[in-house]
Amino acid sequence: MPSPTGKRRAVRSATMSNLENSSVKRVRAALAELGATAEVIELSGTARSAQDAADSIGTELGSIVKTLVFSVSGQAVVALVAGDRRCDTKILPALLGLQGGCKQADADLVREATGFAIGGVAPVAHEHHLPIAIDASLERFEILYAAAGHPYCVFATSLAELERLTGGIINADISEPITKGT
Repeated sequence: MPSPTGKRRAVRSATMSNLENSSVKRVRAALAELGATAEVIELSGTARSAQDAADSIGTELGSIVKTLVFSVSGQAVVALVAGDRRCDTKILPALLGLQGGCKQADADLVREATGFAIGGVAPVAHEHHLPIAIDASLERFEILYAAAGHPYCVFATSLAELERLTGGIINADISEPITKGT
């Protein structure tokens, strides 16, 4: 798949085994069931972090959708945030209609709530229905890239499609720019 710059970068052959991973298959099935036209892309480099994904795809860091899982008073919630921003956890609970403190979920809660391991958490196909907030700053990019259930797999989408696929709430206040030292 061409990157937004028109260059073909870091896409692995479709014959590789990561596309047959059970988590990736679950994402592919969910995308198809939800009527998405997106196809899962297998990368030759990792997409475990937003920067890794941007480097592997050859796109801007902000076009990478980070699927972040938090715990609000023990309930798992998701924030879909641009790769060049961080989630403002002070506003997230109220935005999702919840009360209580918000903290980053540990690996066990991430897997229990989403069915995915950290580094490959997709915004769709979660094990449980989770409240989702979406960073409005993603609108800066026509093409967004989100994890597809495996650290070497992503899918391309748009903000409008991401909202439709997840049922998430788009909000301009859930993220802030990452500054050095934070």
